[in-house]
Amino acid sequence: MGEADNDPQRVKKMAAAAYDYESDPRWAEYWSNILIPPHMASRSDVVDHFKHKFYQRYIDPDFVVEAISSTSASSQSARPSARSSSSSSSSSATENARPRNSGSGAATSAPPGRNANSLQLDRRSIYFSVNAWVLVVAVLGILPIVPRHLSIKAYRLSLLGTTCSSFYSLYTLYGKPRAWNLPAIQAWFQTVIATKDFIHLIYCLMFVASHLHFKFALIPVFCWALEHVAKFLRRNFAHSSLYRKYLEEPCLWVEANATTLGILSSNAEISLGFLLIISLLSWQRNIIQTFMYWQLLKLMYHAPVTAGYHQSVWAKIGRTVNPYIYRYAPFLNSPISAVQRWWFR
Repeated sequence: MGEADNDPQRVKKMAAAAYDYESDPRWAEYWSNILIPPHMASRSDVVDHFKHKFYQRYIDPDFVVEAISSTSASSQSARPSARSSSSSSSSSATENARPRNSGSGAATSAPPGRNANSLQLDRRSIYFSVNAWVLVVAVLGILPIVPRHLSIKAYRLSLLGTTCSSFYSLYTLYGKPRAWNLPAIQAWFQTVIATKDFIHLIYCLMFVASHLHFKFALIPVFCWALEHVAKFLRRNFAHSSLYRKYLEEPCLWVEANATTLGILSSNAEISLGFLLIISLLSWQRNIIQTFMYWQLLKLMYHAPVTAGYHQSVWAKIGRTVNPYIYRYAPFLNSPISAVQRWWFR
């Protein structure tokens, strides 16, 4: 676990390797548009490289993809297509990892490209604005010195803001189901269920609509917003004098401690599960919310984007608790085994 804390990319690489590409319909479309010679397409290192590129593009933009070895990269060239046999043979395989363009030339495709980049920047700006607002409101909801009535409002507003930003991100990235029937909805749901935005959306919906008020629930929200705001500022304002003077060091700290924030968020999420179980003993108990939240924790344990952090935390909990159970409460072994069978199913 210590090694994973010192190497943020190690957890991401494990998640990328564990991702089920074959069940993701986007992978088949992505791979079909890779223009490389057939003898290169059969190499496992080349396939793994493009799987990592796919994971970086659609699942985790912060995942750093290692370059293919120089011998492999130098031998890759663009495969001639039926429409354009005069394509440049010096293009690298990474640059070819994008959908075929139906345009007839570079001059005609340039304006749409600029428009697409502007639209993408606008979407990112909207997403950043919402997350920056969530970051400020979450701080008000967490600080104990804030009056209770204001703290509760900030608590719900921060959860509501993360709900809106996650829904907006899901819609812009995955759209809506192709048709409003059960098979199409199931296919769309299988595509988004393991994504970070979907997990954040369900997490916030569970607490924003609940009468329970756990300040602890804002810790993951704060970590998500902080990480996104820092990355956006680094990518878009790196040359600003205001950024370099006041924001560069905090943003660098956030980027360097991304794994620490992920572990902190996972600890808070798991602790909330046990707090909900304890709340069943009070008059504020909500059995349905508790059951649904533990279903979400199960999803977080198995989803590639969160599995590395949650599995590390659960492993640490097991190493701490299991010796006491085996020594002082052996009668709990059977119930725990039943829960574990459900958990890993």
